[in-house]
Amino acid sequence: MEFLLHIPWWLWILIVLVLIAIRDVFLQRKHTITHNYPIIGHLRYLLEKIGPELRQYLVANNREELPFNRIERSWIYASAKKENNYEGFGTERDIYAHHHIFVNNAMIPFSIDANHPNSIDKTFLPCAKIMGEFNKRKKPYRPASVINVSAMSFGSLSAKAIESLNKGVKMAGAYHNTGEGGLSPYHTYGADIMFQFGTGYFGVRSKDGSFSMKKLKELVDDHSFIRAIELKLSQGAKPGKGGVLPGAKISKQIAKIRGVELGKDVISPPNHSAFTNVEGMVNFIEAIAEETGLPVGIKAAIGNLEQWETLAEIMLETGKGPDFITIDGGEGGTGAAPPSFADHVSLPWVYGFSDLYKVFLNKALTERIVFIGSGKLGFPAKAAMAFAMGADCINVAREAMMSIGCIQAQICHTNRCPTGVATQSKWLQNGIDPKLKSFRLAQYFKTFKKELVEITHAAGYEHPCQFKMSDIEMNVDDHNLAKALNKTYAYEKTPVPFFGMQNLKDCVYLGGKN
Repeated sequence: MEFLLHIPWWLWILIVLVLIAIRDVFLQRKHTITHNYPIIGHLRYLLEKIGPELRQYLVANNREELPFNRIERSWIYASAKKENNYEGFGTERDIYAHHHIFVNNAMIPFSIDANHPNSIDKTFLPCAKIMGEFNKRKKPYRPASVINVSAMSFGSLSAKAIESLNKGVKMAGAYHNTGEGGLSPYHTYGADIMFQFGTGYFGVRSKDGSFSMKKLKELVDDHSFIRAIELKLSQGAKPGKGGVLPGAKISKQIAKIRGVELGKDVISPPNHSAFTNVEGMVNFIEAIAEETGLPVGIKAAIGNLEQWETLAEIMLETGKGPDFITIDGGEGGTGAAPPSFADHVSLPWVYGFSDLYKVFLNKALTERIVFIGSGKLGFPAKAAMAFAMGADCINVAREAMMSIGCIQAQICHTNRCPTGVATQSKWLQNGIDPKLKSFRLAQYFKTFKKELVEITHAAGYEHPCQFKMSDIEMNVDDHNLAKALNKTYAYEKTPVPFFGMQNLKDCVYLGGKN
C-alpha cells in the first residue's frame, strides 16, 4: 500500500492507458478501430458521440441546422423570455433561397382605432371559424387563439413539461391537444383541451384494447374543459405506422393512464379497429359527436389522395363528416420514429396541405371544415403563408417544447433529454419550474400572435383569415421565377367569412364559453 501511495498521479494515468491498450489489442474484437488504434480509437468514438453538440455550438452557421436552425431557435427563446427578439443590420437569412417566403405588404396598412380589440389587447387573435357549426354539434367551439399546442402525449413528454404547457396555454387563451397518450392529471390546470386518441385508444380503451364509447363519454362528462375530440389517423413523423413509446419511459402512472404493461415498449397498431374504411370512419365520427356533443375531427399526414376523395364524396352526399381536419407535415415529429418513415413517408406540409385543400375545394366543402396546420409553422411569416393557403389555426409542438427549455438535443427517444422535457427521469425533470416555464410558453404565444397581427395589418388586413394566396410569394429562383401561392399550387383559397374582430370577441362560443 505504501508503494502504491507513492506512485505519482501521472503514472496512474499511464498505467490506465496501458491497461486499456492491452485490452483493446488482445482481448476485444468487437471494434476494429480501437483494436488497430488503441486509446486514440476511443477518442474518435467520443468525438463522434458529442459531434452534434460540437456542430450546434461551434461549427454550424446560423442558417444551417435542421430541423430548426439557430436563428429560429433564438427567436423562440427570446420571445418566450420576453427579451429583445429584433435583429440589427439586416436579415441573416438567404432571401434568395428556395422556398423563402415574401409577404406582399400594402401601400397603406390596415388602421385600427382606440376601441379596436387589438388596441386593447395586441395578442387577441381567435379563430375565424367555429368548430362544429355546420354539423350543428351540441357544443360548438371557436378556439380563442389561432396558435395552439399540438399533440404531445404525457409519456413522450414529462409530467412537468405537460404541466408547464397546460398552465401556459391557459394564460395564452389557447387549447392544449393531449396527444394519443390519454388525459393525464397534468392536463387539468384549466386550459381548453382537445382530446386526441389514436389506434391504441389510450384513455378510452377496453380491456381487450378496443375503443370504448362508454369511457369516452364518461371522460367528457367528467371534464368540462374538453372542447373537441381528435381522431388520429397518422402523424408526420411516422405516417402509416403506429406510435412508439419506449418501455424505459413508461412509469406506473403512465401505464395506469394508458392501460398498458409497465416497462414494455408500447407500439400502437397502424390501423384502427373501430372502422375499416372511410364510410365506417364517418359513421364513427358521427357516433362520437352524437354521444359527446363535441366537435370531432381527424388528424393525418398526407400522401395518396384517393381515400380523401372518397371522404369528400361521402361528406357531399350525406352532409356528415369531420368538423375539423389537422394536416400534419412530413417534417413534423416530437417522438420516436424510424428514419425511413421520418425522412421519406408523407408529404411536407405545403405540398400535403395544398393537395388536400384542393380535394375539398373542388367539392365546395372548405367552408364547413376548420383546417388546422401542423409542421414547423410556429413562426409569424410561415403562419401567414399557412393562412393564405387556407389554414384556420396553427398547432405547434417542437416550438412549444423549445419555449419551455428544449435545446434540440434530438435524443427524445432515449429517455435522457438533458432539459427534462422529453424524459420520465425524475432527476432530469427537476430542472423544470412549471411556474416559470408556463409563463415562457404563454409569452411565446403572445409574441407570436402580436407579430402575426402586425404582419396582417402591414398587408392591409384585419385578420389573417383574410390573406389571399396572391398576398404571399415563395422563392423559386430569382424574382422573375418567383410565384404567388395561387400560381405555385394552382388553386384559389375559399374566402373565409369575417365580420371584424369585435364580432369574434362577442362570439358566444369563443374559448368554449357556452
